[in-house]
Amino acid sequence: MMKKAGVILFALGIAGHVSAQATDFIARFDGGIGVIPVSNGAGPMNLDGTFPNVKLNIVRGVNPGAGPWRIADLRADVHTDGRIKVRGHGLLLASSNSIGQNASQNVFATLICEATAPFVEHNTTFSVPLEPNGDFRIDDTLDPVPSDCLSPVLLIRNTGGVWFAAGIPKLGDD
Repeated sequence: MMKKAGVILFALGIAGHVSAQATDFIARFDGGIGVIPVSNGAGPMNLDGTFPNVKLNIVRGVNPGAGPWRIADLRADVHTDGRIKVRGHGLLLASSNSIGQNASQNVFATLICEATAPFVEHNTTFSVPLEPNGDFRIDDTLDPVPSDCLSPVLLIRNTGGVWFAAGIPKLGDD
C-alpha cells in the first residue's frame, strides 16, 4: 500500500512539474519569416527600375536590413522570467552577389509586446555570430524582462539594429 502511494505521489509530482513548465511561457514562436526590406513602391518607375517613393518594411519601429534575407526555420521560447531560447537555421542573404551567404553578421533577439506605439524593445544582452550556413543559437535573458506580452513580435537583428528575420507566433496548442 505504501509503495503504491509513493508511486502515485511521484507520478503526480512529475505531472505537476511538467504542467508548471508548460505554462511558464510568455510567448513561443514556431517558424520564421525573412525580411523583405521594401514593403511597396509608389509613383512611376524611374529609368533605372527603382521607384521614387519607397516604403520600408518597418516593424514596430525597427528598420529592415538591406537586401532580402531568408530563414529556413526558427523556434523560440520566452519564459515569464525573461529567459529566452532561440534556435535559427539558414538565416542567409536571398539576393545580390552574396546570395546564400551570412554576410559575417552577428545577431540578437528582440521581443516587442505592444501592438501600437510606444514600443518597448526587450533585447537579449549579447549577440551571436551566424554560422556559415546561417544557423545560430541564443540562450539569454531579455532586458528589460516583459511583464506580459499580449501581441508578441520576435525580431532577429544585427548589431547595427536592423531586423533580418521574424518569428511566427505559436498560438494555442499547435
